[in-house]
Amino acid sequence: MKKKVVNKPWGFEEQFTLNEISSVKILYVKPGRKLSLQKHKNRSEFWKVLESVKVWIGNKKIEAIKGDEFMIKKGQLHRLEGLKKTGSVLEISFGKFDENDIERIEDDYGRVK
Repeated sequence: MKKKVVNKPWGFEEQFTLNEISSVKILYVKPGRKLSLQKHKNRSEFWKVLESVKVWIGNKKIEAIKGDEFMIKKGQLHRLEGLKKTGSVLEISFGKFDENDIERIEDDYGRVK
């Protein structure tokens, strides 16, 4: 995904997708809670941090702040974790979105198959 910045007389806009197959969500992560450590076969994901969270990608753990951006490739392990207050991330998934395309490696809620 290549983000495009378009200047306007009133400021600018960030264009994340244009005529692409994608799904867009905002994820809200409660303090101390984690999404499963997971990967996907059929989609990649772009994350833009709206409110601070811990980001896990591969072996790296990053305390991400508002405005940080991450690209998660197909097959790459990833996870989000809430910090002291609820965090949020804009997620844009590219490719066929299917909730069954989640391979969970670790999960605090008993969802590993």
